[in-house]
Amino acid sequence: MDHGRSDGQTTDSMSRCWSAGVAADQASVRRSNLALVLRHVSTYGPCSRSAVAVATGLNKTTVTSLVSELQARGLVKETGPQHAGSVGRPSVALVLDGSGVGALGMEVNVDYIAAIATDLAGRVLIDRRIGFDAMGSGPDRSLDEMARMVEKTVADLDRLGVTPAGITVAVPGLIDAGTGTVVVAPNLGWRGVAVAERLSRADIAGHIPITVDNDANLAALAEYTSGTAAGTPDLIYLTGEVGVGGGIISGGRLLGGADGFAGEVGHVMVDPSGEPCRCGRVGCWETKVGLAALVRMATPDHAYGMGPQVVRDPEERLAEIEQRQAEGDPRVDAAVTEVGRWLGFGAATLINLFNPRVIVLGGYFAKLADRLIPAAQEEMARLDMTGAGDRFRFAASDLGFGAASRGAAGVVVERALSDPTAIAIRDPK
Repeated sequence: MDHGRSDGQTTDSMSRCWSAGVAADQASVRRSNLALVLRHVSTYGPCSRSAVAVATGLNKTTVTSLVSELQARGLVKETGPQHAGSVGRPSVALVLDGSGVGALGMEVNVDYIAAIATDLAGRVLIDRRIGFDAMGSGPDRSLDEMARMVEKTVADLDRLGVTPAGITVAVPGLIDAGTGTVVVAPNLGWRGVAVAERLSRADIAGHIPITVDNDANLAALAEYTSGTAAGTPDLIYLTGEVGVGGGIISGGRLLGGADGFAGEVGHVMVDPSGEPCRCGRVGCWETKVGLAALVRMATPDHAYGMGPQVVRDPEERLAEIEQRQAEGDPRVDAAVTEVGRWLGFGAATLINLFNPRVIVLGGYFAKLADRLIPAAQEEMARLDMTGAGDRFRFAASDLGFGAASRGAAGVVVERALSDPTAIAIRDPK
């Protein structure tokens, strides 16, 4: 046996592994430093290279190299000299660019499909929503329709000179985010639907990553970063759709739970002798406060599931309810008061469990907030056990029915800021 030859092979193999490990470590360090510089410019720009070096602790040569790469990826640009009142030559200011990098947020809900596309700075480039009976159409037809909207939106971005960095899809249900699969979405009637895999077959560039998450969680993130209660470290967002979901921000972080299923507040039982819920149980909170409950009480002739169904956007249903109220229909005021009372009933439980400073009302709750909140506040105060209600408030979302898709786009932006190397270096022309 030639031991010398064997030892040589082992040494060569170890050398290759060591070299690969060093290269991987260097790549990881550079990726981390790119993200560090990009976040600083995003948060504090316009700022000079020298200011970035001081703030990040990186040396100026390293910062210059990192900025050059971020420029090549279309993420940072120069805006001209920065005059800070100091003597000498002014420094060149850097700002977040990202005008050529897009983020696409999609949402499928009971009666609509929506898309919001932004650039990396969060500027909305495309905002569209179509009425669609996802509840009655089943997952295949619904995903076909969503794929068409994805294709159209990506094509529109391409005409604007914007390349999507990713797509995130919001779905009202329990999501296996690791595989992009809807475990169960009761109000859609979906179980085990591989949304990400299905949309990956759409006619778009194959390298665009597709992820899936819960609609309320994504909406809560949008509210926390840019909504009416932005920056509040302890808040709860309620979707205010046919189904009612909750996104919980606790200590400035999204509360996901062991499996990412936290926040399914709509399926907390509040009335054991109440209406059947689409989840298979009885008396869930959403049967009392969901849009379907309001429609059933205020406009029973147009209730969900009654007679031939015409696809109607939630805004259209609300417009009809408001029209009937203007005409003096007493059922509308009674329905809104009843929903408000049950909203406060459930809110009291959430306050006792999570001690938020704000519950942000989204969807149709926001549209009717001036009438819902007084009734909810009264009921909540009656049931508050901790006294925390005195330091709590309801707030109406100003993001409308687009909160979830906006939050979905925000997830893509966050991913790009965390790993700038995911954005391809542009071909110099």
